[in-house]
Amino acid sequence: QVQLVESGGGLVQAGGSLRLSCAASGNIFSIDAMGWYRQAPGKQREQVATITNGGNTNYLDSVKGRFTISRDNAKNTVYLQMNSLKPEDTAVYYCTAGKWPLYEYWGQGTQVTVSS
Repeated sequence: QVQLVESGGGLVQAGGSLRLSCAASGNIFSIDAMGWYRQAPGKQREQVATITNGGNTNYLDSVKGRFTISRDNAKNTVYLQMNSLKPEDTAVYYCTAGKWPLYEYWGQGTQVTVSS
């Protein structure tokens, strides 16, 4: 089992920035990829960004150029730097981990609210 603990959500004005963090613990050798999904009210959960142990990244088209995913392997932590935030980025953001491309472990979610 892998446990994921997120932090860093909050309320920000449009154009602002936030950084999400997700610390993994437990059987971390069973995972080779981590990432972030989000779910807005009334919408399906969507993949925002992922990163493999090898450093390969993938982004949702609507966040390319604004969001950056990174990881600190020594701390078993993944980050999502979110810049130029828009109201449509408002959602609950979930950290995820697993064996790429299957993500079987999930965090509890952290709310990101962007006001216009």
